[in-house]
Amino acid sequence: MNKCELNKMDEMLEQEFYISTLITASLNGSLDPAGDEELQAWKKSSPENLEFYDRLIAQEYFMQEFKNFNEVETDTIWELTSSGLKGSLTTEAPLAAVSPIKLWFRIAGLVAAVTTLALCIYFFSGIRRADHSTIDYAKQYPYIKPGRNGATITLGNGKVIKLSDLQTGVVIGNNRLAYADGSTVNAEAESKLKDEMLTATTAKGQTYIFTLPDGTKVWLNADSKISFAQFFTNKTRKVFLEGEAYFEVAKDKLHPFVVMGKEQQIEVLGTHFNVNSYKDEPGIATTLLEGSVKIKVGDEQKIIRPGEQAINRFGRIDVREADLSSVLDWKNGDFYLNHVEFKTAMRKIARWYDMEVIYDASVPDNMELGGWVSRSYQLSTVLKSVESAVSVTFRVEGRKIFVLRKLND
Repeated sequence: MNKCELNKMDEMLEQEFYISTLITASLNGSLDPAGDEELQAWKKSSPENLEFYDRLIAQEYFMQEFKNFNEVETDTIWELTSSGLKGSLTTEAPLAAVSPIKLWFRIAGLVAAVTTLALCIYFFSGIRRADHSTIDYAKQYPYIKPGRNGATITLGNGKVIKLSDLQTGVVIGNNRLAYADGSTVNAEAESKLKDEMLTATTAKGQTYIFTLPDGTKVWLNADSKISFAQFFTNKTRKVFLEGEAYFEVAKDKLHPFVVMGKEQQIEVLGTHFNVNSYKDEPGIATTLLEGSVKIKVGDEQKIIRPGEQAINRFGRIDVREADLSSVLDWKNGDFYLNHVEFKTAMRKIARWYDMEVIYDASVPDNMELGGWVSRSYQLSTVLKSVESAVSVTFRVEGRKIFVLRKLND
């Protein structure tokens, strides 16, 4: 190989390494708009580039998931992978597991991931396959990134402060707005802070953590809003919630903490609980993890204990045992789908990816899912995972997800 050929190979490897860094940044949500635009343009420039992108996505998935297994599971994975690679190979990208038997479906997904990783190495060697007839799910759906950190704070005078998407949370203190790392949010805005109502808002596809003036921490889910006083000077620490939030309330026996909603109020002294009050949900769900809370709806009130969930429908409160994994999945970075109604899961997915879901009349209401899938994956991976668990198929056009019943069912 002459010097010219070596230089060309160096340039090719350098470009592939650079593109790999862009893809990794895109997956973990740290890619800036300029980099994202460059990545999208590169993907569209040739079928080979799109193929390379799919292989690297598979590799990243494998590396992230493999770290979560214990020694026994790891040995099982490699044993299955070794036998799988001796048989027929598939180019389909790995699907996040959606199954009641979580471990074995995760292993199956990782076997597919290792297979794809082997093909990625094959691609890096410079050998191009002539047959491109294999179905590629990334080509069936447009590339839509998962949600990320982001929110705004609206001051009493109407000024809106956009919070950094490179930060995870903000601390709201006396005349101070600071990020979790201690850096100032907006010096000009701080000079205008006074004892007034502040409103923290997340759009669809956003989440953020807010530490309130009393030390209470609030995880705000996508498409949600919480309003509160800049200084908790009254006897009652009162906040107003729309959407979904998880609270870790700072204990203060002299100043009860009250969460106000459109149809109910929740009274606590110090506790951990989740409230889901989205308008498109069939009821307001309050789930308790620690302590106790009192829920009031009109003249009716009930106290719930850890592990219980109160559902407020049309002014009536029903208390039942809670599935905490399903309730807190969004806070933990997952879609937990075990025994979750299909349309309930689709509402979660739609909020996180900022999508609208449109159902064909043939799609039934009584389907259930199983297992889990990470909220860090792009939309196409999540939809293919759901497709593998229920008798539906998806079509994505713009910001709309069309749901159809599978023809063979």
